Amino acid sequence: MAGQRSRRRRKKEQSEYFFDYSLLFIVLFLLGFGLVMVYSASSYEAFSDPNIRDAAYYLKRQLAADIVGLAAMIVVANIPYHFWERFATLGYVMSMILILLVLTPLGIERNGAKRWIGVEGFPFNLQPAEVAKLGMILFLAALVCKIGKRVRTMKGFLVMVIVPLPIVLLVWQLTNNLSSAIIIMGISLLMVFVASPDYKKFVIMGAAAVAMAAILVLIIVNADSVEGFRSERILAWLDPESYAQGKGFQTLQALYAIGSGGVWGKGLGQSMQKLNFLPEAQNDMIFSIICEELGLFGAIAIILMFVLLLWRMMIIANNASDLFGALLVVGVMGHIAIQAILNIAVVTSTIPNTGISLPFISYGGSSVMFLLIEIGLVLSVAKRIQLKA
Repeated sequence: MAGQRSRRRRKKEQSEYFFDYSLLFIVLFLLGFGLVMVYSASSYEAFSDPNIRDAAYYLKRQLAADIVGLAAMIVVANIPYHFWERFATLGYVMSMILILLVLTPLGIERNGAKRWIGVEGFPFNLQPAEVAKLGMILFLAALVCKIGKRVRTMKGFLVMVIVPLPIVLLVWQLTNNLSSAIIIMGISLLMVFVASPDYKKFVIMGAAAVAMAAILVLIIVNADSVEGFRSERILAWLDPESYAQGKGFQTLQALYAIGSGGVWGKGLGQSMQKLNFLPEAQNDMIFSIICEELGLFGAIAIILMFVLLLWRMMIIANNASDLFGALLVVGVMGHIAIQAILNIAVVTSTIPNTGISLPFISYGGSSVMFLLIEIGLVLSVAKRIQLKA
């Protein structure tokens, strides 16, 4: 009996559970850096706005969202991730309901688009597209585990591709948010690819998507007249100088900021473009302010931090104790990677301008709170990785 107790004690001592402090440090660094840059990019605009007159207005709101998000992250990280599997279908349905709520009196319109819901007097508004991203990650991870090996058949593959489409179409059409729709579809395709790594299918889909995009651009360029703001954005992307007073204005101002920063930048807080020249400086275009104030060095440093973050997630996904945990981490990794790449591509005019924030850094309460909840899921998966001495 004593020998059995001794063996159990040694076995317990030899087993340790993993906690990724590197991942946590990177996230906290990005949050802290984001607060500094939000204040730097928004202080002039906030102080000069007669309705605000508070240089720290956006900083205070972002800090509050960070605190709530960190609290939620800690809670989620300490709950076994399989607990959320039972709510996967509910998350999918709730995502659809919340998106539909933007059509009700709860819908809040900003800059010509209804993308938020909220209650008058409540300090926070909710962006349903952010809920949909998390809901899709949970639902697809649970669905892959339920389908099993059948996901590798053509029928299973088609089911996994079709399932996200209702959410994608609702986000695109009802909230007029094409960028979030693209991110949700990108997350879904990445998770399907990991579950069913058939390169041929994805190469064909990728080639078809590129061909359709090229045809669309050619049609818009050769059209006698252009209608719709997205078509105008494509023309402004191809020739921003010709649309300098319209759709190309924000792109040109962002490029001016990037170019004027040089290698080392003008110095923190010394941006000129944030002085009411660059619209949405603290939101979608915050990367251009980073380039202007911290130069190429600062921009590369932040990109490397995102690369390290994704690398740590890849390690967790590769060592997850089961498929559900691995897919959760892959979904979060895809979300952060796609959103960061698209934001930087928009700011540098690599792709047409579309509203999309830089994860953990851009101003936006809903975005940072749900990103931190997703990080909580990743940490929960990491904590269940058992190490053997």
